[in-house]
Amino acid sequence: MKMYVKFDFNSLCKKVLDEKLKEQGFKYRLLNFGEVEFYESITSDQHQAIKNSLEEYGMEIIESQKIALAQKIKDTIVELVFSDEILSVKASVYIAEKLNHSYGYLSNLFSEIVHTSIENFIILQKIEYAKELMINKQYSLTEIAHKLKYSSVAHLSTQFKNTTGITPTYFQKVIAGKRKTNRFKQQYAKLV
Repeated sequence: MKMYVKFDFNSLCKKVLDEKLKEQGFKYRLLNFGEVEFYESITSDQHQAIKNSLEEYGMEIIESQKIALAQKIKDTIVELVFSDEILSVKASVYIAEKLNHSYGYLSNLFSEIVHTSIENFIILQKIEYAKELMINKQYSLTEIAHKLKYSSVAHLSTQFKNTTGITPTYFQKVIAGKRKTNRFKQQYAKLV
């Protein structure tokens, strides 16, 4: 039996961070995008203890403001792409307004830190979401193209192939083949 789970990574990370800081008795408040404001100064030993406890969960403390802002841009893009809300503004406007900086500044900083453009990162996230939708929810390509705000299925297919090296149709066939193989294995296991 399989179960499909949708993750809200921002909420999950916020909960882990909150629990770890409470365990260590800090007085703090959580701000947007993983920012923590401590009400009293922390020692280097306490800083290291927080760092160690977060590393267990694949989380790390960001030391540079530029790196932190690049991470905020990533988080905003993931939130934008994976959101069920329909936005009436362009991604560039949404990102600039959400982070309260000009898009030009954010774009240059992101390219400097992440070594790819914001536009390319958005495409990568859209393709990851498209794959998730094909695997977990079995949407048609037309529904996925609409959900991800592509102008057409052809546009989605082109970006999918450029990113993954295969067409979405072929990807769906591979997934269907794996499901069929898994069903066969489950039926065989019941007989044995």
